[in-house]
Amino acid sequence: MILSTITGIKISAIVTAVSNQWQDLNDYYPIMGQDGVEKFRKSTGISGKYKAGLKQTTADFTYAAAKKIIEKKQIDPSTIGAIILVTQTPDYAIPATACVMQMRLGLSKECIAFDVNLGCSGLVYGLQIANSIMITSNIEKTLLLVGDTSGKGQTRNTINAPDNAGKMLFGDAGAALLLEKDPSVEKIIGTFRTDGTRFRAIIKPFGHDRHFEKQDTGSVMDNIGVFNFTIDEVPKQIKEFMNETKTTPEDYDYLIMHQANGYILKQIGKRAGFSKEKILVSIDEYANTSSASIPTALTKFFGNSNEERKIKVLLSGFGVGLSWGTVSATINIQDIFPLVHTDDAWEDGFGEDWKNDYQ
Repeated sequence: MILSTITGIKISAIVTAVSNQWQDLNDYYPIMGQDGVEKFRKSTGISGKYKAGLKQTTADFTYAAAKKIIEKKQIDPSTIGAIILVTQTPDYAIPATACVMQMRLGLSKECIAFDVNLGCSGLVYGLQIANSIMITSNIEKTLLLVGDTSGKGQTRNTINAPDNAGKMLFGDAGAALLLEKDPSVEKIIGTFRTDGTRFRAIIKPFGHDRHFEKQDTGSVMDNIGVFNFTIDEVPKQIKEFMNETKTTPEDYDYLIMHQANGYILKQIGKRAGFSKEKILVSIDEYANTSSASIPTALTKFFGNSNEERKIKVLLSGFGVGLSWGTVSATINIQDIFPLVHTDDAWEDGFGEDWKNDYQ
């Protein structure tokens, strides 16, 4: 088992951002039928989701979240030494969207900026990457941005239109986490795994270099294979992690998992030995928001609380890759800020005459 132990770094702020457009699943009655929608609602726990605007991107949500952190924490942007964006829905194929975010947020040129192409495991993997960079450098503050507009992508997918369940499953959101050095905080411990033999389980096979000649049909998922993976491998890793760290469910205030599916969350929690009271669920309101789903759960339960109380949490991310990871951390509830709503879409200057800039 890979076991990473990070000392002297804390999660000092969490903000989640969504649009103002919340869509009830009842809107899908005309294409799924009432029985189909209600069966889906019962099996997944989803009641609705936030939808990105036509021109909104993941970067727009993570920008709003990061901007709120900078304002609330009264941070000088020049003190942020790294910005990492974990997403599968970037603004462009090139350059990395994180480079654009460095500019939009007014960060210093003395700043590491890059994207990470990961989905549902992105939050826990992103923490490991950001912490590793900080612990090996003199960087004092890092912005970790996570999120996807998978719901928007599913809605835009007209070629594979029969996959209407996918249109209901995914929501759009972005989140920002501020990581800071603090020698007094508890350790952040994590473990990570990958099984590339199952890369086809969740995949968007067309529209890129491997099959450039074929028209993009959107993403596809082996529902049964992914279900079996999650209820087998994920609780197994959580139990092995607790055994390795000599902890039990009683040592954690909450188990916060990637919000894949309501039934899956119950099964993982039960198999890992956690009571239902310790499992935070936000999929009902936000649907599956990929790497932003762990922050959405924290935001839903603690975002409007001013309580200054530290909670010890076990974070579990799992999915596309297939990849999965478990991380333990301590978070002050006071550092989880209220949900941010934005309908803003950044204009990058690529108008009708964009070619004139490249003569």
